[in-house]
Amino acid sequence: MPGYARGLSELGHGCFAYLQPDGSWGWSNAGLVADGDASLLVDTLFDVRLTAEMLAAMRRAVPAARHIDTVVNTHANGDHCWGNELVRDSEIIASRSGAEEMGEFSPALMAKLTKVARIAARLGPFGRALGAAMGKVGIRTVGTVIEAAPYLMEIFGSFEFQGIELVLPNRTFDDHLALSVGDRRVELFEVGPAHTRGDVLVHVPDARVVYTGDILFIEGHPIVWQGPFSNWIAACERIEAMDVHTIVPGHGPLTDVEGVRRLSGYLAYVHAEAKERHAAGMSAFEAALDIDLSDYAGWSDEERIVVNVATVYRELTGDPPPASVVPLFGQMAAYARRR
Repeated sequence: MPGYARGLSELGHGCFAYLQPDGSWGWSNAGLVADGDASLLVDTLFDVRLTAEMLAAMRRAVPAARHIDTVVNTHANGDHCWGNELVRDSEIIASRSGAEEMGEFSPALMAKLTKVARIAARLGPFGRALGAAMGKVGIRTVGTVIEAAPYLMEIFGSFEFQGIELVLPNRTFDDHLALSVGDRRVELFEVGPAHTRGDVLVHVPDARVVYTGDILFIEGHPIVWQGPFSNWIAACERIEAMDVHTIVPGHGPLTDVEGVRRLSGYLAYVHAEAKERHAAGMSAFEAALDIDLSDYAGWSDEERIVVNVATVYRELTGDPPPASVVPLFGQMAAYARRR
């Protein structure tokens, strides 16, 4: 199996992975499936510059990539679709739920939030104090961004969101869709809601390859924005049941079925631990701080446990997802500071 190096990796049988170490926030993977003159791209990247670099690498290596016929966005997070403007002439496919979710958080809003965070980060402790004060008087979104500015710039400061045009899918499906790439069959399976509302697996049976989007984070903590956990675990079991040799995760190095089992085990563990602390009357944030993650000490982005526990609590109470994820980033920043 190819190593974990930045750029295009050939998987064999006309399949490729485009990898972006270290796989942390925004550093997502993508894929290419080719047969003859036909091509299918699995996901674009977080901004236009990164997507352009990826497409150039693909076009140098694979003649069929000179014109991308089909794009599949595996889900709505910007690091898997905000480069769509560079392939706008292609057929762009997502699950119906994923396409609907894509329109709910724009690159323009992200550009504004990171601009505020960048300014606040320059102010240092004064910026954090200002953010806390704004939160106390009810200006919560801006206050949270200012208070969490160093963390937000650490995870998002490498990307350029200004000027991105959000190009949405022009074809959607529910549950399952079979595609032809030249003479090859590619199967799309909707397995969300899990990581997001409309997660999709892209399976290339004859190559024994599956592109999982963010159903898999390898060597990093996953983040359960949507849930339920049971759906995500079921998606992992579906991958395990496939006759595949190479598994391309949404983040992290290429893996095999053992990587899938490890991720599934993490989800089951966090769900059980959070449920126990909910019954004991702990707040979600207290529970996140209390859960022992030493078995996953080598994984990046430990602070995502905050979101994961909050999602378990929502499952248990029946509460809807939050109207904004900004407060969750504030809590993750607070967790990271304590660690």
